[in-house]
Amino acid sequence: MTDHVYRIIDMAGSSEVSHADAIENALARASKTIRHVRWFEVTQMRGDIQDGKPHYYQVTLKVAFTMEDGSDQASSLRP
Repeated sequence: MTDHVYRIIDMAGSSEVSHADAIENALARASKTIRHVRWFEVTQMRGDIQDGKPHYYQVTLKVAFTMEDGSDQASSLRP
């Protein structure tokens, strides 16, 4: 089994559809600029109410990605 070292960042995702959609939006965006995204943890959920109904959803996430070997690629950020 390989040992893993993770870098963890905070992100916020939003959606007009649902909290689940807000999570997917945040992870999709992270995957465009970060390699090796491995897991997430929802730390906060909130929403906006209009006319007594949920109107907008937001989640705050901790997103983790594995670090690459080599000092030139240590950040795992895509160029």
